[in-house]
Amino acid sequence: MSLSGKSAVVTGAGMGIGKAMTEILLHNNAKVAILDVNKTALEDLKTVLNKQYGPENTLFLECDVESEQQFKAAFQKAVDTFGGVDILVNNAGVLNEAAWEKTVSVNIMGVIRGTYLALEHMNKLSGGRGGVVVNMSSIAGLGPFVCCPVYTATKYAVTGFTRTMAAAAELSGYGIRFNTICPGFVQTDLFSNTPTHLGQYSHLSEKHQEYKDMLGVLNPSEVAEGLIQLLTDETKNGAALMVLQNKKEYVTFPPFTL
Repeated sequence: MSLSGKSAVVTGAGMGIGKAMTEILLHNNAKVAILDVNKTALEDLKTVLNKQYGPENTLFLECDVESEQQFKAAFQKAVDTFGGVDILVNNAGVLNEAAWEKTVSVNIMGVIRGTYLALEHMNKLSGGRGGVVVNMSSIAGLGPFVCCPVYTATKYAVTGFTRTMAAAAELSGYGIRFNTICPGFVQTDLFSNTPTHLGQYSHLSEKHQEYKDMLGVLNPSEVAEGLIQLLTDETKNGAALMVLQNKKEYVTFPPFTL
């Protein structure tokens, strides 16, 4: 799949991994609707990206993925501006064990909400042109991150939801592929602030350092490269791409079909 001329929606795109994904999509000649709840980050990024790639290729929208109304309006604005959407990247996420309801709301409900908006607009059965949805999971979506049980649960949910959507879409003929990225630690604000957001598990903060020492820390651009891999390889549907330092590999799950 060539990205030239395609249009994408990326959530949580103002900073960190989302910003890196936006930049690599634009570099590959896609148009991008850049969604983020952080208005200041959007304004700062707008100045840089419009100068580099042109305002006709970008759309900056303040959007909270917890809000059905805001998310729906932003997606519709992207469709109206670009003439359709080919790619959705559900990247927005939080890690806060103390505010666990918000962690669940953003990391799971936000992903499901975005996915169903993508189905509404991209599904070939209802007049869409198909495309690809990539959901952001984590290494914590493959194995327990013991100091963050709720965050781990949300990322397991993202991995399972994505794989199931991939199978359902294939059987239903939606013309949409669904894949997920499972990176290790990435140098972002979420990563830097983790030790202060462990809530009742703050006594396990040393485990965060142990994981960091074992896995190392990725650049956001390395995760963005994984996104391009999942988008352009048309054989990938239901894939979970694990991204670690100097290593990208697809996860092999036990065979199990209901």
